[in-house]
Amino acid sequence: MAKKDEFIQAIKGGYTFKGESVKIGAAILDGEVIADAEIYLPLKTMNRHGLIAGATGTGKTKTLQMISEFLSDASVPVLLMDIKGDLSGIAAVGAVNDIVKDRYQKINMEYKPEQFTAELMTLSDRKGVRLKATVSEFGPVLLSKILGLNDTQGGVIAMIFKYCDDLKLPLLDLKDFIKVLQYIGDEGKVEIEKTYGKISTTSTGTILRKVIELQQQGADVFFGEKSFEVEDLMRIDDKGRGIINVLRVTDLQDRPKLFSTFMLQMLAELYAVCPEEGDLDKPKLVLFIDEAHLIFQEASEALLQQIETIVKLIRSKGIGIFFCTQNPMDVPASVLAQLGLKVQHALRAFTAADRKVIKQTAENYPETDFYKTEDLITQLGIGEALITLLNEKGIPTPLAHVMLCSPRSRMDILTDSEISNLVEKSKLAAKYNQVIDSESAYEILTAKLEAAADKTAQQAADKKPAKEEESTLEKFANNTVVKSMARTAGNTIIRSLLGALGMGGRSTKKNGSWF
Repeated sequence: MAKKDEFIQAIKGGYTFKGESVKIGAAILDGEVIADAEIYLPLKTMNRHGLIAGATGTGKTKTLQMISEFLSDASVPVLLMDIKGDLSGIAAVGAVNDIVKDRYQKINMEYKPEQFTAELMTLSDRKGVRLKATVSEFGPVLLSKILGLNDTQGGVIAMIFKYCDDLKLPLLDLKDFIKVLQYIGDEGKVEIEKTYGKISTTSTGTILRKVIELQQQGADVFFGEKSFEVEDLMRIDDKGRGIINVLRVTDLQDRPKLFSTFMLQMLAELYAVCPEEGDLDKPKLVLFIDEAHLIFQEASEALLQQIETIVKLIRSKGIGIFFCTQNPMDVPASVLAQLGLKVQHALRAFTAADRKVIKQTAENYPETDFYKTEDLITQLGIGEALITLLNEKGIPTPLAHVMLCSPRSRMDILTDSEISNLVEKSKLAAKYNQVIDSESAYEILTAKLEAAADKTAQQAADKKPAKEEESTLEKFANNTVVKSMARTAGNTIIRSLLGALGMGGRSTKKNGSWF
């Protein structure tokens, strides 16, 4: 059997699935696109997570845009983390050109420009649906991991949450948490220690510094009301398509701690809210995290373990997570091992370190007789990728060099006016963009301290003895006129006495002698 025929047979056998699947391109062999070697993506295993990797400019962001469109077509909602700001165009119709026509002709597919129902979201003051969460929703364990606290400090956090629960003090935003932290270390220290035990001032000081560090990355905007309900990510539009939620986080590239805080809370909330589903015919929600290294960049060991645990368990909830990054080594090995679909765009070998990474990357893919994987990774063109995924039995498919189809929506950003129009029409924006400042721990404790201060001042005033009324003799003696007369009389008497003793008055000198 000729090599080409053997290749086509291997691809058809490996990429034919039971259940619903979508065609995403055609395989390439020896530089030739083989239209009959069609590459399909099975929806049933899209909750097995995935990786989209490649150097800048190789097309990985457009790949996640294209996959998101096919998921939307199949009534699967999507959440896109738009780090670079180039995914908002998914809400606008795409444009055809000669490059697109040529690509679709080679892979034997028809290009139909489309626009998709999208929600623009934000973690800051930018235009979009505001995503927020309260401190209480994080809970003591997750908050301790985010702040990178040790066991002792984590115990203080747990005590704070218990104290606030017992006294009905809502922890909504960071100023609530800081106020409670300051209170238990000062005015309320005696009260707290009677019920909950002694608290180290060193621990409260360390926690406060960690919280302030989080504040400096803009966390005040994220913590508070109204809390975002994750069920609103899983909506279907009037045409039966899954709504694509685009979280615009271009302003978080230099604030990785805030980004990882949000992501971990979002995943934890999804895991807590969604019921066990087992293996569905297609996922309930798929998340694409672009520039995924931002999650792991400043994550502590405890935080990495938490992410790994959630990634392992959330699959059974019918939720898939795709990490998009320049280098596969950006993703910890423990997380990388959980990713069933791998889409590897080109990597560049500029240094010895780059070549080492490429060799390691190649070793993570199934062995094949059709390619020299290590060499091919550096030779892939724009919009081409090495692909392997899991079939419905959990078996990896043959490694394929694929020419991918391009997105059908706009491969560019929306204008400011288009963004404004989209947000103005959004029902979610109307729901979540209200300014709410409910009475919470900050206001309650402030009022408590003010009341205590007023009570202390009143008690001090009550203890001061009242001045007794003066007698008639005292009034006479204290009269200023009487005092002046007394001083004059006293001075006269003293001078008379001194004169009698020969010591008073002035002396005059006459005729050379003293008298």
